[in-house]
Amino acid sequence: MNPALIVVDLLLDTFEKHPESAIVEHAREFLPRLNQLLALFHRKDMPVIFACDSFLPQDFIFQGKMKPHSLRGTPGESVIPDLHRSPRDYVLPKRRFSAFFKTDLDQTLRTLTVDTVLICGIATPICVLTTALDAVSNDFAAIMVEDCCAAHHPEYHEAVLNTYRKTPLFPLLQLLTCRECMEIFGEG
Repeated sequence: MNPALIVVDLLLDTFEKHPESAIVEHAREFLPRLNQLLALFHRKDMPVIFACDSFLPQDFIFQGKMKPHSLRGTPGESVIPDLHRSPRDYVLPKRRFSAFFKTDLDQTLRTLTVDTVLICGIATPICVLTTALDAVSNDFAAIMVEDCCAAHHPEYHEAVLNTYRKTPLFPLLQLLTCRECMEIFGEG
């Protein structure tokens, strides 16, 4: 396997504007595990991609209940400083939920000879899930790192995990813990 780690939407706007929300509290709990996984990928020189919401103020997405956030060109679209980063990491701005939709992620992964993506971040039932499903749709194996993802409500997170635990997409789409990923990709 040639993996890449995709970290979805762990951005300043979410953490600074909603510090006491359930999604931020849950995300803060998994940051130490995610940093261990980031360190492993950096040590092994495996690609890390930060997929980041990057919207325009008048974006279509804000016509629903979603409030403007992560606006392009503002500090709010930046990755939180709590994450261990490397100059070799890639930052991928995205205008929609999936990191694949109308971005060059597919081409980037193929150029890097990646065949498997590990996906962490927020929110489990939206951006994490659509990225995982689009990975499989683009012929990449996908692993949702279940204890490095969070949702706006814990029951939404669990519902997605329970739905995909016994998916017929297995083994193309899997749910694994951070520890299991560390064991598979190099260190237990």
